[in-house]
Amino acid sequence: MPASQDLLARLVAFDTTSRRSNLDLIDWVADYLFDYGLRPRLSYSDDKHKANLFVRIGPGDEPALVLSGHTDVVPVDGQDWHTNPFTLTEKDGRLYGRGSADMKGFIASSLALVPQAVELSREGRLARPIALALSYDEEVGCIGVRRLIADVVAAGEKVSGVIVGEPTEMKPVIAHKGIAQYRCRVIGREAHSSLTPSGVNAIEYAAKLIVHLRRLAETEAAFGHRNVLYDVPFTTLQTGLVHGGIAANIVPRDCEFTFECRWLPGDNPERFTDYLLEYVGQLVDEMRQVAPEADIQIEPLVHCPAFEADEGSPARVETARLCGCEGSGVAYATEAGLFQEAGFPAVVCGPGSIREAHKPDEYVEVAQLNACDDWLMRLLAHQVR
Repeated sequence: MPASQDLLARLVAFDTTSRRSNLDLIDWVADYLFDYGLRPRLSYSDDKHKANLFVRIGPGDEPALVLSGHTDVVPVDGQDWHTNPFTLTEKDGRLYGRGSADMKGFIASSLALVPQAVELSREGRLARPIALALSYDEEVGCIGVRRLIADVVAAGEKVSGVIVGEPTEMKPVIAHKGIAQYRCRVIGREAHSSLTPSGVNAIEYAAKLIVHLRRLAETEAAFGHRNVLYDVPFTTLQTGLVHGGIAANIVPRDCEFTFECRWLPGDNPERFTDYLLEYVGQLVDEMRQVAPEADIQIEPLVHCPAFEADEGSPARVETARLCGCEGSGVAYATEAGLFQEAGFPAVVCGPGSIREAHKPDEYVEVAQLNACDDWLMRLLAHQVR
């Protein structure tokens, strides 16, 4: 079995669903790196239950090209898997397992590169260093990478660029949308359902807001700014979660829903929340005519910036040369926007398809993993004097 497949099997076996700790995986990777004489640096979450990892291979006085991946995966709860999601299973040229595509495949290929990179460094032939960065809690808001970046900056690490190995079928992604998520809580007044007019139905008012969001989304799709670089070429809005009510014969006091905006670079998600807040004010006035205690509260949950790779940056140029194409834009978000904001030029490129991410029976094709191995070996060769 190729080294990357063996490493991927070990990584998939760690259940690093975002609600769980990733320390077992991080400790295992750290031990793997120790075996090659490397000393990775860890940066922890406040509760010490999760950690990022950063390690440099090569001369310390030169800026490093960073290979970046997140260690957390999305849940498998309620999904109809035909294999054990935490046991890598090969079938018909595919490697099945949670995180195989998103994005432990890239991490495995990066770890497989370590022995060659270390040997070149020991021989004094690695002119430009390679670094590996692993983060926690990307799937729930790109949380860990913010601390990782702060740690790298505080340590004075020099970075020439970052390759974020999200699944792109080994084709460069040079731009992606930002994502912002919000929780809206509607507070009405309970009543017996036979006395409906004496209550304020939180679900119904939440529904009015959800319909309003839908109209904003339809207007944006029809008349908003478009960019043909992206697979979905306009800013989008959608409601993803709704919770409310306790019984069919009770006018519900509470309803919560979560909505998101995925915006094009140069756009601003706050213009949509501003539109929504205008309507919220109207609804609250209406609700308080019956129940003075009624309210609608909107809480920001996630904000990951949009991303556009700097033209001419080392990461973009290197990736384009190795892939033989300039790249495209996508609707999903990654950690690249945060690296870019920190002054670390980034590009997104990794094995597997985003179409397989987050689904039951997630897989990465063996051919894709092999292509990533070869791609990274060629990337390493470009760093040799």
